[in-house]
Amino acid sequence: MRIGIIGAGNIGGNLTRRLTALGHEVAVANSRGPHTLGALAEETGATPVAAADAARGAQVVVVTVPLKAVPDLPTGFLDGAADGVAVIDTGNYYPQQRDGRIAAIEEGLPESLWTQERIGHPVIKAFNGTYAQDILDNGRPQGSPGRQALPVAGDDQAAKRLVRDLIDELGFDTVDAGGLDESWRQQPGTPVYGNQGDADAIVKALASASPERTAQWRA
Repeated sequence: MRIGIIGAGNIGGNLTRRLTALGHEVAVANSRGPHTLGALAEETGATPVAAADAARGAQVVVVTVPLKAVPDLPTGFLDGAADGVAVIDTGNYYPQQRDGRIAAIEEGLPESLWTQERIGHPVIKAFNGTYAQDILDNGRPQGSPGRQALPVAGDDQAAKRLVRDLIDELGFDTVDAGGLDESWRQQPGTPVYGNQGDADAIVKALASASPERTAQWRA
């Protein structure tokens, strides 16, 4: 499968490592340009590209950049993607730590709905509460006892299925966390955020979430 990854930080870098190891054709981009991705490309065999080209021909595109950087993504960066491309949003709103105040999110708009509106394409929320090291270390064969599970939210059912299958290939179970209007259940500060539990634990954590943002996660 052709996969584009925009953002080569902890999550983006480790997804590049795992997905190339599984035999996928990965194009990876960051904000500083492909010339800065030589080491990652040499390590993984991924193709370093400009952000405007990362989605070209891709069936899956991973957007894993700081939320404040989403509006700066190249205009039309998804135009060359494959029909039905699944766009994964791994982002989190960190107002005090990084992103500054985003009024619509402070007023209750789920973070991934804000991102979806900015990029003009449906997104699937996944990997946002996953430790980057887990992507490298915690994958297990399907059916393994206690296999770690990840919540996945989104409204495009075909795209969600594709993303869940890809996560299964990476070695993790998934839990359908509903549509993006319910995706606040996996935002920072919720019980599922950073939760390394199995599917049953993730279901319980999602159910116990509150829509009220705690002080740590407000501007």
